[in-house]
Amino acid sequence: MMSDSTGADLGNEGKHENNSSPGATDQEKQLAADAFLAFMSGNYDLCLQHLKNLQDLNKDEYKIAMNKAIAEFFKSGQTTTETLKQALAALKNQVHAAVEEMDGLDDVENSLLYYNQAVIHYHMRQYSEAVTIGEKLYQFLEPFEKFAQAVSFLLVDLYLLTYQPETALHLLAVLEKLTVQGNNKNGKNEAANNSNKEGINQKADYIAMMEAAKSKIHQYKVRAYIQMKSLKACKREIKSVMNTAGNSAPSLFLKSNFEYLRGNYRKAVKLLNSSNIAEHPGVMKTGECVRCMFWNNLGCIHFAMAKHNLGIFYFKKALQENDHTSAKLAATSNGQAKKFQGIPMCTLLANKRYELLYNCGIQLLHVGRPLAAFECLIEAVQVYHSNPRLWLRLAECCIAANKGSTEQENKGLPSKKGIVQSIVGQGYHRKIVLASQSTQNTIYNEGQSAAIPVASMEFAAICLRNALLLLPEDQQETKSENGSKNSSQSGSIESSSESGELCSSKGQEGDKFIPAPPSAPIRKPELENLRCSILACSAYVALALGDNLMALNHAEKLLQQSKLSGSLKFLGHLYAAEALISLDRISDAITHLNPENVTDVSLGIPSNEQDQGSDKGENEPMETSGKQTPQCYPSSVTSARAMMLFNLGSAYCLRSEYEKARKCLHQAASMIHAKEIPPEAILLAVYLELQNGNTQLALQIIKRNQLLPSIKTPSPDVRKKPVALQPMQPIQVPAFTTVQRK
Repeated sequence: MMSDSTGADLGNEGKHENNSSPGATDQEKQLAADAFLAFMSGNYDLCLQHLKNLQDLNKDEYKIAMNKAIAEFFKSGQTTTETLKQALAALKNQVHAAVEEMDGLDDVENSLLYYNQAVIHYHMRQYSEAVTIGEKLYQFLEPFEKFAQAVSFLLVDLYLLTYQPETALHLLAVLEKLTVQGNNKNGKNEAANNSNKEGINQKADYIAMMEAAKSKIHQYKVRAYIQMKSLKACKREIKSVMNTAGNSAPSLFLKSNFEYLRGNYRKAVKLLNSSNIAEHPGVMKTGECVRCMFWNNLGCIHFAMAKHNLGIFYFKKALQENDHTSAKLAATSNGQAKKFQGIPMCTLLANKRYELLYNCGIQLLHVGRPLAAFECLIEAVQVYHSNPRLWLRLAECCIAANKGSTEQENKGLPSKKGIVQSIVGQGYHRKIVLASQSTQNTIYNEGQSAAIPVASMEFAAICLRNALLLLPEDQQETKSENGSKNSSQSGSIESSSESGELCSSKGQEGDKFIPAPPSAPIRKPELENLRCSILACSAYVALALGDNLMALNHAEKLLQQSKLSGSLKFLGHLYAAEALISLDRISDAITHLNPENVTDVSLGIPSNEQDQGSDKGENEPMETSGKQTPQCYPSSVTSARAMMLFNLGSAYCLRSEYEKARKCLHQAASMIHAKEIPPEAILLAVYLELQNGNTQLALQIIKRNQLLPSIKTPSPDVRKKPVALQPMQPIQVPAFTTVQRK
């Protein structure tokens, strides 16, 4: 998904309040007040001096030590994040406070300590820990306090980062209600405060805080609806965002994201171009590289338009901008950036290199550059190693890199040259050497470990094994999912970018998912499709490596899946048959090669299963874009059944049932156009004629390159490209979330 920079702040991370307790002396209260005023005015040296004097009077108060740590953190320009984190952890141990033990109102006294820890976890991308702390804090807060608002907005941001849009919307509804109630309450007290100058100032500050809160609420709502792909509700909120925030960069980014989901790509590009990113405060102040997000979003839009070369161009621009920003931050950190020191805490989230590499790799895979895609994805997998989608994409890169060269060599060449390898001798001794299937096998790296990350089929097998291990067991999952299909309508996502289930009690019952950073978590419908794709690729790779038992195992598991697309079912039967033939189990292979097994060869996945919760049909252009049918794949059920008959003829040949094999060949040839007959079928026909002793007819088949030499050559305007027979390259399922939101 595209990034939608809202510019939302989390409030004052170093919330600094009066340190005095109810039993404090007047001197302590005065020192605490002076320290607070010095802190708010930015005079951190004076603040630290007051805190030191206060600590001399009250050495047992841990809040003074906490405020000293925060004041020193702000004095350093918020660059000593690791030091502050260690100081807060030591204070938590000092008061023996554990988040899991927060069960009483007494814990409100420690709320600032917890909040500061949650903010640090947030900036260090430790979202699950931050959510745990934030949810505990939320239970003990007064609704109209500014601090309560900061905690609530922090929780909303975390829910969106961990793909829990429904939970975020629930919290936003509470915030919106409290904002309205707060305005009404403030209006009733207006008369009492008219004569009080201080009261008037407080009222103005309160109104400004509420107006800023309203703008934030609308922006967060849009982000949540975009995650849910609830476009009708999102359209209403977009109007509120434009009314409150105007044509600012965050609002235009959000509106562009909305148009992107609707399939209005030209309008999305126009909105992005109209955002004045030059006026953005910069990464050092906001922690966001808007130029990087701008180029990334353009790449996302062009990916959806199937303009993959343009998409690669924009992703490379985003990578260059990101590297430039990272180099600028590294220059200010004196080499301490890896220790979270030397750069402002807000900039810790600015580096999006691995997300951009992921996007770039998927784009390169679609454009047909598997080796370049492999280089990008192998770097991204070092960070996102828990993403089964990413392991599948790496395997697809290996498959395409090892299989694509053969297809390119045969492209545009007469099919006769694919049959005749060479001609030896002259005259009576002239002999025709036919191509062997073994010459088309992939050459692998010998003497090298399969675990070394190179684009080989051995490494593809490891990638696919990792992808399968990251998926949950499907035995009981499949049954439960079948039973709860109709009960799941909104497609809520409840996961952390680091851990497994998070706040699962707040989602719909039975709504399972697994995290897949940097993209959205994998929901139930997609989980089944992903498992089928991994099994199909696993069977293909095992066949290529000669591991026939493993190939048969994967193919049989594939055919047992409850929700199996027609294309993968067709491939499953082919792979199972090839493995059985290699294992000399011809009878079982013939069962799989029955043409009646093929009833559908469509490549698509129904949009209502793929995207639960989205408005039906509104984002259809995005779903269908980027799908490319392989040249060797049958275009219809008739072509697929003909291919099954060709393979069935090969199986009969292995049992020396040549007459049955000949019938299969002739039946298949009558079902498709003459130019669609693959070279392997021609070779099979030559073999049958040689076995029958009919050498002249075999030579005629080779010379005319026709399965039935009596058939006339069709006119050039109806010729089609030949299709290749098994083993067939598995279909690449389109990357539903190939491009991610920031």
